[in-house]
Amino acid sequence: METKSHYKTRQSEQIADYLRSRPRQHVTAAELCAHFAGNGVHMGKATVYRHLDRMVEEGTVTRYTVDGATGACYAYTGPHEASAGETCYHCKCEQCGALIHLHCDEVEHLRRHMLAHHGFALDGRRTVFYGLCEACRAAGA
Repeated sequence: METKSHYKTRQSEQIADYLRSRPRQHVTAAELCAHFAGNGVHMGKATVYRHLDRMVEEGTVTRYTVDGATGACYAYTGPHEASAGETCYHCKCEQCGALIHLHCDEVEHLRRHMLAHHGFALDGRRTVFYGLCEACRAAGA
């Protein structure tokens, strides 16, 4: 007998297909709803959250929480990629609120240094660097 957590619906497949088409790109539940509404597919926010939560539990989607003011972001990592260990860090612009996804070897060096020399393990899902994005810095110059 198949468990409920593995039960696939048309809506869960649509969400999974959309996320798979944007690997490692983050999206909010509201952005998913807007995407589907723009394509004539009504999908309620509760439904989207339910399917996203299930995918997070299954390990195919990663949830990133940046801060208390910004909703969670979700990214397809797939079962094979989730074990690869690549972490995405985040930069948040304090002026416009833009969220920049950062895959950077230098930050990985910092993560390893923090662990080896300070005994502190950074959580990439919650590590956020705050500052000004390129556009806001240019506008202020």
